[in-house]
Amino acid sequence: MSSYSIKDLEQLSGIKAHTLRIWEQRYNIIAPQRTNTNIRTYDDQDLKLVLNISLLKDHGYKISEISKMSMEDMHLEVLKISARQLNYPDQIQALTLSMIDLDEERFEKIISTNSLQFGFENTMIHIVYPFLSRIGTLWITGSIGPAQEHFITNLIRQKLIVAIDGQMSKLPPTGKTYMLFLPEGEFHEISLLFANYLIRSRANKVIYLGQSMPFNELIFVYKLYQPDYIFTALTSVPTNHEVQPFVNRLAQTFPNSQVLLTGYQVVGQDIMTPENVRIINQIDELIRIVSS
Repeated sequence: MSSYSIKDLEQLSGIKAHTLRIWEQRYNIIAPQRTNTNIRTYDDQDLKLVLNISLLKDHGYKISEISKMSMEDMHLEVLKISARQLNYPDQIQALTLSMIDLDEERFEKIISTNSLQFGFENTMIHIVYPFLSRIGTLWITGSIGPAQEHFITNLIRQKLIVAIDGQMSKLPPTGKTYMLFLPEGEFHEISLLFANYLIRSRANKVIYLGQSMPFNELIFVYKLYQPDYIFTALTSVPTNHEVQPFVNRLAQTFPNSQVLLTGYQVVGQDIMTPENVRIINQIDELIRIVSS
């Protein structure tokens, strides 16, 4: 069972820590455990409770009404709301609950319903990506357990692979060639897979090398295909002091390609970009490049 701080609950639910404290005191709606130093800690059940309250509150329920509901009544009301046409923030909350409960059926319903309503690409951009960003911070701090993180990311990965398979078609001669990889030791593949989907859906060729690729192997593939673009996501590796040398090495080793970088280690960091290197801060930037 995971343990959460009040800041974790704030980040996951969008409800301010100050408000959570007021609810605790005024309505006795949530009863956290306390450490020996009197610091509040919360478990999975507390997190689910707060997420359910947040969803009900966003749909017009007053906190005074919610505080009188049993857990079963609250769950039924949330299911009723989930069955309606929801906006993006509601769907992100619903995905979070499916992750915590390891509920594959609920995940499937969320993704399929939104893909039919908004399209797969918009579902990824407006629901899945913000959701992954939300849990990313908690994963780094250890607040989300490996089982929960692996469960949800593998389900998303499966959806992406199916969507990529659906893009297999004869490519026009005007298409560009993209080489996609993750550096050695990097296994966070969701961004790379979605880039694969976006590039293929715009009638471009992809050389997909996947996770943890040794640098020497990149050189071999580069010589073979001479790609127009090289794309990678730096989430956990290289480590901070090694990022700039790695960026410089990419630029120098592949001078005839445009190198596109994204990920936690480069976005918003003070990285010097050589002439043939570009940092992708938002997914819209990649879409513009692959569509041009």
